[in-house]
Amino acid sequence: MQHSHPKKIWHQTVSWLHGIYPHIGLGKCCALFGYSRQSYYQHANESDFSQQALRELIVQTVRTYREQMPRLGSRKLYILIKQNFGSQAGLPGRDKFVDLLSEQGLLLRIKRRKRYRTTDSEHPFKRYPNLIRDKVFTAPNQAWVSDITYVETRDGVCYLSLITDLYSRKIVGWALGKTLQTIHCRSALQMALQRLSYPQDSRGLIHHSDRGCQYCSFDYVNELKSRGMRISMTESGDPLENAVAERVNGIIKSEWLYGVDIKNYEDCRGRVSRAIKVYNDLRPHMSLDYQTPSEVHDQGATPKRHWKTFRERNQARQG
Repeated sequence: MQHSHPKKIWHQTVSWLHGIYPHIGLGKCCALFGYSRQSYYQHANESDFSQQALRELIVQTVRTYREQMPRLGSRKLYILIKQNFGSQAGLPGRDKFVDLLSEQGLLLRIKRRKRYRTTDSEHPFKRYPNLIRDKVFTAPNQAWVSDITYVETRDGVCYLSLITDLYSRKIVGWALGKTLQTIHCRSALQMALQRLSYPQDSRGLIHHSDRGCQYCSFDYVNELKSRGMRISMTESGDPLENAVAERVNGIIKSEWLYGVDIKNYEDCRGRVSRAIKVYNDLRPHMSLDYQTPSEVHDQGATPKRHWKTFRERNQARQG
């Protein structure tokens, strides 16, 4: 019977047996499985050491991820940790993992921030209808969403224009400006267009935005039309009509740029460039089944859809 049980199993069994029948004695319980009391204590010490070592490795890995993604939430961090240590025995569950972050002072604090107006809808330019409402997109480059947000620096506010692929959530174009002029939004659009595999891929692609003067301007609209793109805009002030663009803006700002001492425009541009690279290539996205935007956009990974359109929700209620 000597060594007929794997070490971990016999050690757990002896502990359970000794707990129920303490009068038998630990030595006799160990002897039932062909082990000595000394082996029992040695295994316990090895187990404690390995657990402590694993905890330390997890903490160091979290710190490394936080250097690249300073404000990444605990749920996404846990997904990354499972990818790194999933085969290790003794990996903590999510609640234990959050407790570990708390012990190490690695939980995030929510801070309030100022707000700057980036959308001016009071203008004489033509508005366009919302073409993406209740639509389900099944591949990249079927629809892009655009938005502008602000970033505070010591020298003043910079304005970040982003274009995001609606299916993959990948940021495909961006530009940083010191003003809200249309030229910066147009630069982001041109970057996105240059990254298409073929120029004709823009034909029929929906470009969705709010009704800000930048997106309604003659220059911007003519750029879209010249590439055969379909123009879509929000029809009210409800941010849900451009929810994905708003969400991506919020992620870039809150996880990389907010609460950071940014010196000037050049410093801000460098930080934005690094943030977008990590967001696209490393940060797992909940709506993509915790895959990265680049995996879905460039490598053909297919995420499950965990949401329903307004029409689908109504049909479910009626049916």
